[in-house]
Amino acid sequence: ELRALLVGGVDPHDLPDPTAALAAIDAARFVVSLELRQSAVTERADVVLPVAAAVEKSGTFVDWEGRPRPFAEVLRGTNAMPDVRVLHALADAMGVDLGLPDVATARAEIEELGGWDGDRAEFTLVDPVPPAPASLSAGRVVLSTWPLLLDAGRLQDGEPYLAGTAKTAVARLSPATAAAIGVADGAPVTVSTDRGEVTAPAAMTDMPDGVVWLPTNSDGVHVRLGLGAANGSRVRIRAGSTSVEPAGGAR
Repeated sequence: ELRALLVGGVDPHDLPDPTAALAAIDAARFVVSLELRQSAVTERADVVLPVAAAVEKSGTFVDWEGRPRPFAEVLRGTNAMPDVRVLHALADAMGVDLGLPDVATARAEIEELGGWDGDRAEFTLVDPVPPAPASLSAGRVVLSTWPLLLDAGRLQDGEPYLAGTAKTAVARLSPATAAAIGVADGAPVTVSTDRGEVTAPAAMTDMPDGVVWLPTNSDGVHVRLGLGAANGSRVRIRAGSTSVEPAGGAR
């Protein structure tokens, strides 16, 4: 239903369902991409606007604790436009005054909003519920996953030597889970859903039974794209076979 879509530095493969995200971008009538390099979005965009890299602008990173970490412009005089100036110019062309001509103005407005001062959500402790033994014997387990620091993400583009130091993708299982499907340490394990399947060598690990762990987005193992799954999803496992993913799945 969207007449136009503006995508700023988003990799669809990082979203919960990359296939659905790409289909949504394809369905938009007009797509504008703010990017540094070629991507799945720029391939579909009607207009691509190059924006300044981190070293060519000032801004703020947010660390894993949620703490802001501002940084200053390093390379000056490149004439590269930061994202906020591009958005300001686009809004101006549409007759809307954002009032955010530069990073300093945007940062000041964000700081003016302050932190959250409302009620905090209550934390509810939930006891883990392992799958029934019948599920394990049938090869139905719970998926555990998270991205590795070095994986198949876009920040490794053009850095084959850095990417080459990434850990090999493995499927971590408890010895009991592996025994239930007849897989030895190092043998291939295939994890599947109705969407597709991926295969990785088994790694015996001291962990709960009825669980398989996969890296979210490593070479040959793309959980979101290949399986359409997330942490906590129910998946099927069996002794390994050739890895299968949707067409265009590997990045």
